[in-house]
Amino acid sequence: MDHIKRIHHVAIVVENIDEALCFWEDALGLKVQEKRDIPEQQVSIAFLPLGGSELELVKPTSEDSGVAKYLESRGPGMHHLCLEVDDLDEIMERLQQKGVQLINDEPLMSPDGTRFAFVHPKSAQGVLVELYEVPPSK
Repeated sequence: MDHIKRIHHVAIVVENIDEALCFWEDALGLKVQEKRDIPEQQVSIAFLPLGGSELELVKPTSEDSGVAKYLESRGPGMHHLCLEVDDLDEIMERLQQKGVQLINDEPLMSPDGTRFAFVHPKSAQGVLVELYEVPPSK
C-alpha cells in the first residue's frame, strides 16, 4: 500500500542564494550541506538539512524557466512542499482517479534515480506539491 513517508523538503525560491543565506545560515544557524547547479531544471540549489527533512533554497539560472517566471510573478518565498512517497506510480494513479490535476502525466527522474512528479496548485488549495520516490540505498 502506498503512503506518504515524510516531508522530504520545503523549497524556497530566492533571487540570490548567498543573500538568502544571511538569514537561513547566519541568523538562524542552519548549515548548508551542499550547493548544486541543476542545468536540466535551470536552477541552483542550496540544501540545508533540518531534522529528517531539509530546506532547499532555489534560484533560477535562466530568465525563461518556470522558477524564474514564478519568482517574477510572485516574488521570493515558498515555492513547493515535497512529500516522499513509497510508490509514486500508485499515488499518481489514485490522484488521477480522484480528479486531482497533475502537472506531469508521467514521473520525471533526477540523475540520482529519484522519481518525482508535481500536483497542480489548483488541486492542492494553492500549494505546489512535489511527490518524491527516493531509490533504495545501495
